[in-house]
Amino acid sequence: MPAPPSPPTSSVPPLTKIRGFRFFLLSRVTSALGSAVTSVVLPVLVYQQTRSPLLVSLVAAAGTLPYLLFGLVAGAVADRVDRRRLMVTADGLNALCLATVPLAAVLGVLTVGQVIAVALLSSSLCLFFDAGVYGLVPEVVGKENIARANGLLYGAESTVRIAGTSLAGALLVLLRPSDALVVDVVSFAASGLLVRAIGRRPRGAADPAPEVPPEVPPEVPFQEPGFVKSVGEGLRFLWGHPVLRVLTVVGTLQSFAGGAVVGQLVVHADRVLGIHGTDPRIGFLYTAWSAGGIGGALLLPLLRRRLDPLRILLVALPAGAALGVVVVFSADWRLSVVALTLWGSAYLVVLVNTMTYAQEVTPPRLQGRVNTTRRMLSSGLGVPLGALVAGALTARFGIHTGMSAAVVSVTAAALLALRSQGERVRA
Repeated sequence: MPAPPSPPTSSVPPLTKIRGFRFFLLSRVTSALGSAVTSVVLPVLVYQQTRSPLLVSLVAAAGTLPYLLFGLVAGAVADRVDRRRLMVTADGLNALCLATVPLAAVLGVLTVGQVIAVALLSSSLCLFFDAGVYGLVPEVVGKENIARANGLLYGAESTVRIAGTSLAGALLVLLRPSDALVVDVVSFAASGLLVRAIGRRPRGAADPAPEVPPEVPPEVPFQEPGFVKSVGEGLRFLWGHPVLRVLTVVGTLQSFAGGAVVGQLVVHADRVLGIHGTDPRIGFLYTAWSAGGIGGALLLPLLRRRLDPLRILLVALPAGAALGVVVVFSADWRLSVVALTLWGSAYLVVLVNTMTYAQEVTPPRLQGRVNTTRRMLSSGLGVPLGALVAGALTARFGIHTGMSAAVVSVTAAALLALRSQGERVRA
C-alpha cells in the first residue's frame, strides 16, 4: 500500500503557525533535554555502584517494560479521557518520581533497587503521556500534516538530545550522577505546564463526532464499547491491517536491537573503547546515537515522496545492520561515534516511518489503542528483551557477543521486510 501523497508544500502553512503545535513542540523539546541527561546518568549510576552488565541492562529494560505491562490499558484510557489532562498529570507525577533519587542520595539511603524502581515508574508515566500524544498530534495539526509534524518533532528532539547527552557528560564530571537527575525533574515540570497551555480544542474547532461502525444504523447513537471490547477492537485493527502488521513486527525486531545497543553501551565503552568511569567521552557515544536522529528526520520526508512504507524499510534496515557490525567490532571510539550516528539515522527512519503510517491509517477514535499496542510490542517487548538478552550474552560470552545480538535482530527485520515486499509483488 503506497504512502498517502503529501500536500503541495506551496499551499501548506508552516506548522509553527499553529499555536497548539508550538506549545507541544516546546514541551517535547524541553522534556527531551531532561530525558537525554537521564538516559546517560542512570546506567552510569548503576554501573558505578555494581559493575554489573546485567543490572545495567535491567535499568534499560525497566525503562520500557511498562509498555508490555500496561500498553493495552494506557491506550484504552487515552481514548476515553481528556488527552491533555492525562499528559499534564503524567508529567507532574514524573517530576516527583525522579526527584526521589537525588533526595535519597542526599540522605544517604539510595539503593540500586530504588533506581530500577524509579526507572520503571517513570517509564510507566511516560507511557500514559505517549498514549495521549498519538491522538493529540492529529487533533492539533490535522491528518494531512502528521508526517511533517512527526518529522519536525523527532528532528527537534534529536537535536536537543545532542545537547542533553553532552550536558550529561559534563555534569558527570562536576556532580554525582544522582544530582544530575535534577535537570530531568525540572524538564518534566516545564513540559506539563506547556501541554496545559495547548488548550482543550487546540485547532479552535469542535471535537469531531465519533465514527459510527457501518453495522450500526445511522439513527442509533454510537456507544463506546466496554473496556475489554475496546482493547480488543484496537488489537483487531492492528493485526488485520497487512502493512501495519508487518511494520509492527519489524519495529519490534529493531527495538530489540536498540535495547541491546543502549543497554550495553556503557559496558562496551569500558571494555572495548577504553572509556572508563566518568570520562566525558561517554557522552559523545550517546550524543552520536541522538545526532543520527536529525539525519533520519530530514531523510524520511524525502523517502516518503518516492517509496512506500515497506520499501523504506528495505533501504534503512540493511544500512543499519552494516553499521551495527562496525559499532560492535571497532575499537576506535571515533569510528564508533561516526557509525553510531549513521545507525541512529537509519533507526529513526524506521521508527518514524512506522509511527506516521500508523497514525495516517488509524481512525481517530482508535489512535490511542492501536498506536499504544504497536508501541507495546516494539518498545515494551523488543527493547527490554534486547537489553536483557544482550546483558546475559555479555556476562556469559563477552561484550562482542552481547552487542552482536543487535546486528542479528536488524538483519532478521530486513529479511522479513524483503519477504513481505516479495509477496506483494507476486500478488
